[in-house]
Amino acid sequence: MDIIAFFLVRLIWVYIWVIIISAVLSWLIAFDVVNTRNRFVLTVADTLWRLTEPALRPIRRLLPNLGGLDVSPVILILLLLTVEYFLTKYFLAPVAVAP
Repeated sequence: MDIIAFFLVRLIWVYIWVIIISAVLSWLIAFDVVNTRNRFVLTVADTLWRLTEPALRPIRRLLPNLGGLDVSPVILILLLLTVEYFLTKYFLAPVAVAP
C-alpha cells in the first residue's frame, strides 16, 4: 500500500505543476506574450487544456462569476494538497515502534 500511496503523491505533484503551467500559459496567451498561431504553442496549450479542463470544469460550475478572475485552479490545487496531506499522513507515515 505504501508504494501505491507514494506513486499517488508523486502523481498529485505532477498534476499540480501541470495546473500551474496551464494557468501561466493562459495568462501569457491572454496578454499576447505568446502567439497561438505558433503550432508548438497551440499544441502545448491544447494539451494542457485537455489535461486540466475535466478537473476544473466542475469547480467552475460551482463558483459564482467573478468577472475575469478564475480562481478554480487555486481551489483545485488546495483540494489536491489536502488529498496529498491525508495520503502522506495515513499511508506514508512512519510506523511507531514500541521499545
